[in-house]
Amino acid sequence: MESLLYIVVRGIAIGILISAPMGPIGMLCIQRTLNKGRWPAFFTGMGAALSDLIYCLLTGLGLSFITDFIEANQLILQIIGSIVLAAFAFYLFRKNPARKLTTPQDAPNTYWKDFVTGFLLTFSNPLILFFIIGLFARFNFLLPEFRYYHYISGYIAIFGGAMLWWFTITFFVNKVRSHFNVRSLWLINRIIGSILLVMSAVGFVMGIKDYISL
Repeated sequence: MESLLYIVVRGIAIGILISAPMGPIGMLCIQRTLNKGRWPAFFTGMGAALSDLIYCLLTGLGLSFITDFIEANQLILQIIGSIVLAAFAFYLFRKNPARKLTTPQDAPNTYWKDFVTGFLLTFSNPLILFFIIGLFARFNFLLPEFRYYHYISGYIAIFGGAMLWWFTITFFVNKVRSHFNVRSLWLINRIIGSILLVMSAVGFVMGIKDYISL
């Protein structure tokens, strides 16, 4: 029982720490909470959490060839990921919320799209695998005495920790949503789109620079 509690607590911590850095997906969830409401943003986070869980499973299963592939193609993957991020940033920058603020109930059919967007945007950055490896090592998540049911509980806990993070973030951002009008949301789209574009540009330039220097 103690070992089961051990891996569950650490799984929740890993799930939160994977999701917590305010990267592109975090800013996207904030933007969607303000523009569309809490639940579209929450489903975006759910997609990101599923992507993180897949990378955690790859790490736990010890698929060394995946790690070797990423290490061998790290710069190419960084460049491709930057291009994907830049394309989305450009779309977000040009998007203008010309209609009034909507609620999640106004557009239930967008949940699936929100989920897929969050999944793809997170999955397009396989370099997160190295961060997960570091977290697994730091929390001693993989121990030889653990049985299969420990790991099942641990991976469920990782997903649960990630969902807890996105639930909390969207809750608090949604609380201030009523203070924003259409023009404010248009400005937020521009700001967040610009930040994402800068992130993608930095990643692209650094990837090209390192690739040329090889």
